Amino acid sequence: MSIQSDNPEHGFQFPGVFEISAMGATDADLHLVMPMVLEALGLTVYPDRTRIKPSTKGNYVSVTLVFEAHSREDYDAAHGALREHPAVKWTL
Repeated sequence: MSIQSDNPEHGFQFPGVFEISAMGATDADLHLVMPMVLEALGLTVYPDRTRIKPSTKGNYVSVTLVFEAHSREDYDAAHGALREHPAVKWTL
C-alpha cells in the first residue's frame, strides 16, 4: 500500500531545497562551521542565501542556510550533524 498526498504542496518533497537554522555563541563562527558540516555530508549548500541574525544582547547568533537534500535521510542527517557540533546550541 502506498500513501500519496492529494496535495503535492503538502509536506516535504524530495529531492528538494530546504532551510536549516542553528543558534550558537556569537564567537563560534557558525556562518563558517555550518556549511562545512553540511558539505562534509555531501550536501550542496547555497552560501549566497545565508542569513545571519544576532540576538538582542549580541551574545548569540542565528544562522540560516539553504541546502539541497535528496532524501529524508539527508535532511535528518543535516540536523543531526549540526546538533552534534559543539558550537551549535540548537537547530530549527
